[in-house]
Amino acid sequence: MKKTAFIWDLDGTLLDSYEAILSGIEETFGQFSIPYDKEKVREFILKFSVQDLLEQVAEERKLDVEVLNQVRAQSLAEKNAQIVLMPGAREVLTWADEAGIMQFVYTHKGDNAFTILRDLGLECYFTEILTNQSGFARKPSPEAATYLLDKYELDPRTTYYLGDRTLDVKFAQNSGLQSINFLESTYEGNQRIQALADIPYIFEDEQ
Repeated sequence: MKKTAFIWDLDGTLLDSYEAILSGIEETFGQFSIPYDKEKVREFILKFSVQDLLEQVAEERKLDVEVLNQVRAQSLAEKNAQIVLMPGAREVLTWADEAGIMQFVYTHKGDNAFTILRDLGLECYFTEILTNQSGFARKPSPEAATYLLDKYELDPRTTYYLGDRTLDVKFAQNSGLQSINFLESTYEGNQRIQALADIPYIFEDEQ
């Protein structure tokens, strides 16, 4: 296979973590007496991000967004045991590893991501893991992708960002990367999957 690289999103892509995330937001809102509507929150964070949600709530309620972030991060860290793998995650990571595909992570999660990946036995699959503590502008800015492309001499034509949200497709598009996503998109570089097990079939002709 020609030099191919995967840059993975985590939440909703490799990790089935949205219930833990929503539970953490509910606890955070409860501490600040903020009304919580699970479905509205789920819809918002899938369309935008948890950070966007916290910034909006902080502005509306005259709260410090950093304090909200700290409370939420602590609450979420306590829920690591609730986070499980998406179906087929370990199998597709193993397949990619055996196929010689370099694998990375770029997530908006904090450094708790390292703990989760280590606990799930996934850390060994990744050459480098970038989190929101790595110092790059948030998606859809291409900063993190540019760093990885330059450092590892990756070809954007054969480097894929794998995610589950429109934000992830935009990140790939802005970075000049290919995209594999659970969503339909008008971006011609995007390929939609129904499940992680679909990914090897995309590369069948190259093996």
